[in-house]
Amino acid sequence: MYSIIAAPPQEPPPETCTQGHRSTLILPTAEGGSICLLCLSNLLSNPKSPTVHVSYALSQLSQALTQPQFIHSLLTFHPHFLITPLVSVLSNFDDEPIAKQTIDLIQTLCDGSSSNCNGNHDVHNEFVARVSDCLSSGSLAWSRRQMYMLHCFGVLLDNQDCNFYTFIKNKDALIFNLVTGLQLSNDEIQGEIMFVLYRSSLLHYTYMDDSGTDMLLVYCPKLLHISLDILMKSQSDDVRLNCVAFLTVLAQRGLFQSACSNNSFEADNFMQTTEHVIDGPHLEVLFAEAVKGPLLSSDIQVQIATLDLVFKYLSLEEVSGKERQAFIEENVADYIFEILRLSGSKDSIVNSAVRVLDLLSNDEQTFRQRLAIGFSTLVPILRYVAEIPFQPVQCHLLKLILNCVTNCPGVVSTSSGEELSSILSGMFKKHMDGDIGMLPETFTLSCSIFVAIMKCTSSRGNPSLAASIEDASRSAISTCLSNNHFSTDQILHCLYLLKEAYTYDQESNFPVSSKVGLRFCVVDILKSKILPWFVTTIHDMEEEDVALGVIETFHSVLHGSNIEGKNFAESLCSSSWFSSLFGCLGLFPTEKMKWRVYMIFSSIIDVLLGTDSGQPIRDSTFRLPSDPTDLLFLLGQKSSHNPELSDCQSAVLLILYASSLYTDRIADDKLVLSSLEQFILLNSNNLLCGASASVTVEILVNLYGFYRGSAKMSYQLPYSPEAERILFQLLAKKEWDSLSTKIQLTSLGWLFQQEKLCKSLADQILKFCRTNPLIANDVVLDHETSHKVDLRVLAELIASENNFGAMILVCLLGDLVENGCQEYDMISVIKACTKIIEIAPAASDQFCMHGIDIVLQNIYNYSTYSFPELFMASSQLALVILKSRSESMSTNEAWTGITMKLIDYLIPTVDSDGWTEEVLTIIGILSLILHHSTNEALIEASKIIVLNVPLVSTINTAIFEACTKGHALFDHDEGTRTGEVLIFVLLLLFFSMRSLLTILPGIIDFQTLLDEGNEMQPLSYVSIRCHDLCKLMHFGSAPVKLIASFCLVQLFTGISESTSTEPVDFKFRQGYLLSISSVLEGLIFFGDVRVALNCSRCLSTLMTWKQLKIESMDVWCRLIVEELVMSLSTPSVTSKSFMIHHKPAANIASALLKLGKAPSWMNRVFDDSSIRSIIHNMSASNLSTELVALFRELLVSGHLNSAHISDLNRVFQACRRYIYADEIQDSSIEDQTAVNVDFVGKARAFLVGLVPDIWRSQSRKKEILEEIELFTKCLMEED
Repeated sequence: MYSIIAAPPQEPPPETCTQGHRSTLILPTAEGGSICLLCLSNLLSNPKSPTVHVSYALSQLSQALTQPQFIHSLLTFHPHFLITPLVSVLSNFDDEPIAKQTIDLIQTLCDGSSSNCNGNHDVHNEFVARVSDCLSSGSLAWSRRQMYMLHCFGVLLDNQDCNFYTFIKNKDALIFNLVTGLQLSNDEIQGEIMFVLYRSSLLHYTYMDDSGTDMLLVYCPKLLHISLDILMKSQSDDVRLNCVAFLTVLAQRGLFQSACSNNSFEADNFMQTTEHVIDGPHLEVLFAEAVKGPLLSSDIQVQIATLDLVFKYLSLEEVSGKERQAFIEENVADYIFEILRLSGSKDSIVNSAVRVLDLLSNDEQTFRQRLAIGFSTLVPILRYVAEIPFQPVQCHLLKLILNCVTNCPGVVSTSSGEELSSILSGMFKKHMDGDIGMLPETFTLSCSIFVAIMKCTSSRGNPSLAASIEDASRSAISTCLSNNHFSTDQILHCLYLLKEAYTYDQESNFPVSSKVGLRFCVVDILKSKILPWFVTTIHDMEEEDVALGVIETFHSVLHGSNIEGKNFAESLCSSSWFSSLFGCLGLFPTEKMKWRVYMIFSSIIDVLLGTDSGQPIRDSTFRLPSDPTDLLFLLGQKSSHNPELSDCQSAVLLILYASSLYTDRIADDKLVLSSLEQFILLNSNNLLCGASASVTVEILVNLYGFYRGSAKMSYQLPYSPEAERILFQLLAKKEWDSLSTKIQLTSLGWLFQQEKLCKSLADQILKFCRTNPLIANDVVLDHETSHKVDLRVLAELIASENNFGAMILVCLLGDLVENGCQEYDMISVIKACTKIIEIAPAASDQFCMHGIDIVLQNIYNYSTYSFPELFMASSQLALVILKSRSESMSTNEAWTGITMKLIDYLIPTVDSDGWTEEVLTIIGILSLILHHSTNEALIEASKIIVLNVPLVSTINTAIFEACTKGHALFDHDEGTRTGEVLIFVLLLLFFSMRSLLTILPGIIDFQTLLDEGNEMQPLSYVSIRCHDLCKLMHFGSAPVKLIASFCLVQLFTGISESTSTEPVDFKFRQGYLLSISSVLEGLIFFGDVRVALNCSRCLSTLMTWKQLKIESMDVWCRLIVEELVMSLSTPSVTSKSFMIHHKPAANIASALLKLGKAPSWMNRVFDDSSIRSIIHNMSASNLSTELVALFRELLVSGHLNSAHISDLNRVFQACRRYIYADEIQDSSIEDQTAVNVDFVGKARAFLVGLVPDIWRSQSRKKEILEEIELFTKCLMEED
């Protein structure tokens, strides 16, 4: 035994051993002992040696071999000395531990020889030769010693660094004995033989040259049968693994095919001894049966090796469908599916199993049923595989799933379809985000699976699937278009996915009530992604298939629903689709491309112009040229006796017409115009005699007008007067209607500029007014891309001037009235004019220039009592004309006559039917006439209004009835008839009071308006007394308070202006002014700041009247001012909204400071600290005109010191910068009156909004700047 303590100094070896052997054979050990190699050899070689001695000797040798010096000496001086003794131990002793020790020693000597002798394998080679000789001789006769020898041989061969196979002397005998041994029913022996066969054959095939003899080929058939039989019957995983490894080598060498084709062998003796093996199943059947056991092994290494064996076998070119069919029929696929189900998604198992299934799937008919059974196993595997970038079997697995979904759609349940779509959608999303990679084949297979799922019956009406398809479509397209190196297959599969997704979302799959939105998604992708990409890359495109795929996909959408198809067609045309496709034809001038291009052209025209409108293009597709210039050449031909040419010309006109609608020029304008003129000149007889369809004439007119109008706008092009004359002659004889067709605005403008066409256009406008539903429904829609003529188009045309549009409408309406035509026609034209002015107020000026007022007067003379609907429509037109503030407002007698007719209708109607909508509309018209009189227009008509005695009486009666309601008046706002009537009456009074000051400045007796009591003189003009206004302000609703307050401001303004030129001593009863001030004071804090501001202005005016004792207002005024100062000096409440509501109180404070002797408490309220706090809270954004005016009065009254003035100047300077930078917003109060949908409500809202606009003569910005300038002037005067 060896000691674990340090060894003593090594003594020199003895000269001889106890047996007298020479010292050269004695090797010292590190422990101080020695080993005589000859003695050891004799002991090991003697079969009669005690096993105990042999085992001890082997253990001592094993220990010594761990010592570097010993093994170096042994391998240097006696490398081959122990080879024979060690081999003899294996053949002499039937002892497993000794055999194991011996094999370990042999392996140690071989490894040591290779490492200590610079890769010298002589020892290893001799061991191989000795052991192979023993096995070849068959002397051990398959005893256990033979098995030990086999195991040793396998260990020796388990090295590929050298060709040890060449050192086997008798290879035939060795193989014969090994094959013979395989027939023994001993797993251990069979396993060892299989390993030896595996290693020897692997070495043989590795180092065999092309001229070498394949030793296994002779024994191959029986060897294969025996090996497969062992694999089928063995329950040992080790045997299975060795057997599978050996069979894998044979499969790689193609010996399976050799065995199937070769029926004659040279080994006759071998054939005779194994003849019973032949009488069995075919080799492929035996193979299929043999692999079942290993496939279900619990050892994953055995499973993987078996799967790899099957894969290598099925991958061979020589393997036919018969072999694959045998594997399928023997249920090998079922075993593989079971392996996948139990694999736990282990990568190695998944890869091997899926590869085999992929090969089996090549036999589609036989494999289809097996694949359907295993489909539920593949879906979870796909979820695992999808998470790994570039997973090796992704494509194979997707191909299997695609085959199953395509060939067996019934196996796809709703849940499995949803899971599949979710997985694939996630793959697309991660690929787009850059999280995982995706091969092009994986991409195309995923698209195909989506399509196959959509076609399954179980997928109908599945919104979850639709959502996944939507996500996948967006991700797939984004991935394709963002990758400059995408393949043709990828983009084509993307387009196929979009096409099928669009088809999937249809009523047969989804109920009408469900809002899946997949079609809208597809159309959005095509419009926002594919279309821009295609248009920009078409000129650089190299693949015709891609262009065809895009066009085909777009074409499929055009055949969809009307709405989506129409919107998509308009998007295509707006993207220069016609010129782009002609460019595509230039790149790919094939018949297939030409057919596809003209087919989509015809479909676009069907969608835009109506069903079958594109039929001429479809009929002439193969006769039409590919070049646009050649198309135009066809127009320059005479087609009277050539129907085919006539069809081609119609097709060309349709293409030019559709492209021109969207300003898509497919050829030079000059060339197109010249071709159109040639067409007109050469085919004039056909056109004039009616041979051409009316639609062709209208298209021709619209086209000609477009190119003539374009030439006029951009540059002058020469044109043919003769062609123009023929065209006008044609239009005079034929019925045509450009207003009912799609037409370019340029073309429409040119047509309305032609005086010779006015008669025809008037007829078309009348037809348009009769049939246009927008007029009947009182709704105007904006069709920017429809290119249909609607009221908005006509309004813009008329407002643009330089055409006869307004004149045609006015003359048409005048002719209808003069000829006493049906009232429906007159109403339709009137409503059209009304809508036109509402859309484009500038059009009113054109109407007035052409005498619309005279036509209106004639209508009123015609329809005042006979046709109420016509009267109402005319009144609405008059109102919108007056609203438009036309600069061409006529001052002749027409409006005077209109006014008289309106008043004559109003008075009896109020007496008989009350305040109807017609009456209120008339009140609105009268109010606007009075409003225009302040600008020196409609003076005579305004005088008729204000001085009309019956009208004065009617107005006074309405005011009296409202005042008698008292507190109940508060419940009558614009939502009630009483409230609405009162608002209109007050509006008329407001405009009347303003008008009187302009047209009859001396007629107003302000004392009469200020009188009260029973002895009041009756009013001789349209006006209202002060105390009635106060009642309405006190008791009325918010809208009534608002208009009444403006009326009171107007009254007080008139009084102030009259007394400023000529002092008047008004007489009031005691307490009269006090009652007025009480009403005004009560509304200073009203919610509508406009009412509060008006009251503050009136109250400020009252304070200047000597008849009012200011002391009576002292308490209330002090409360107002103190509340103002407290609020302004508190930082937390000086928000922008509050700074608006402080304005009335600021006006009161300014008025008090203006008094000759301000109240004494003003000094205490505006002390130094309060003023400083107010200034500190002021900023450029919350400064108001009223606040600046208050500080100006504080300056004048001496309340500001130098510090205050300095701080104020800084604030004012900041405000100037703020305004000049255009950062300040106009703080004017927006109209808070609700705008009703009916015409009367709109008129009321307009008038109510007009009232404050009159008082606000300039913007708030300018008002603030002016007040700041006044403050600066006052400061300079003080200095």
